[in-house]
Amino acid sequence: MEMVVWRVPELVTPCGHYFKYRLVYVVSGTRVIGYDNERGKGDHRHVGGGENEYTFTGVDQLIEDFIAEVEQWKNEH
Repeated sequence: MEMVVWRVPELVTPCGHYFKYRLVYVVSGTRVIGYDNERGKGDHRHVGGGENEYTFTGVDQLIEDFIAEVEQWKNEH
């Protein structure tokens, strides 16, 4: 598991906040869960092979949501 969050001096578009981030959970060399806000895509999450929008409300909530999703995945697999 890796979590990187940093504050940037200008608004991240199209996100509308001042944080760039990448959070990833990898199993056997394969990304299982990932949250990031790649430029042009905005806040989103990767689960399995899919990609969905993520509603960013703050750094603490981001980390809490990510860890909860990782724990849920671990319990199911």
